[in-house]
Amino acid sequence: MGKLLFSILKLFGWKIDPKSPQGVKKCVVVMGPHTSNWDFIIGRIAFGHYKVKAKFLIKKELFFPPMGWLLKALGGIPVDRQKGSNLTDQAVKIIMNSDEIFMVFTPEGTRSYNPKWKRGFYYIAQKAQVPIYVGYIDYKKKIGGFDSLFEPTGNVEADIQELKRRLSKYEGRVPENGIRV
Repeated sequence: MGKLLFSILKLFGWKIDPKSPQGVKKCVVVMGPHTSNWDFIIGRIAFGHYKVKAKFLIKKELFFPPMGWLLKALGGIPVDRQKGSNLTDQAVKIIMNSDEIFMVFTPEGTRSYNPKWKRGFYYIAQKAQVPIYVGYIDYKKKIGGFDSLFEPTGNVEADIQELKRRLSKYEGRVPENGIRV
């Protein structure tokens, strides 16, 4: 199935960056820019091409049949976003209990332009002691994949700015909603 989907992607002129995270079994992936629902579909095909176990945290309310079955098959993990439940701790526990996992986040938190990123991915990577990989999608060049490895310094503000800098060179499907430094 993965080869078929990759062939369809290629048919539409898309490429997948040949750089892949070698030897990494667990990490947090920061994807951007996130400006369209198509990002998930293209990204999911790319993760399949890399043969990595991509997982996505999705609110548990969406996991009802038959949609829940599809979400789980695509890598969705149901999480409780109720007040008082610690999403960071839930995610860290999932990473720690996995032999192999690439937990994917879109820190913009919306498909619209958002200069204020959600930082949970950063704290999850720190607590789980896993690296952060920068993943991207570029509609202008029709390519997506892994940009680079990022090791957090502990200076959250500076690190977020650096991640934004790395992702701002890529153009989303809706360019005006993309990442700006």
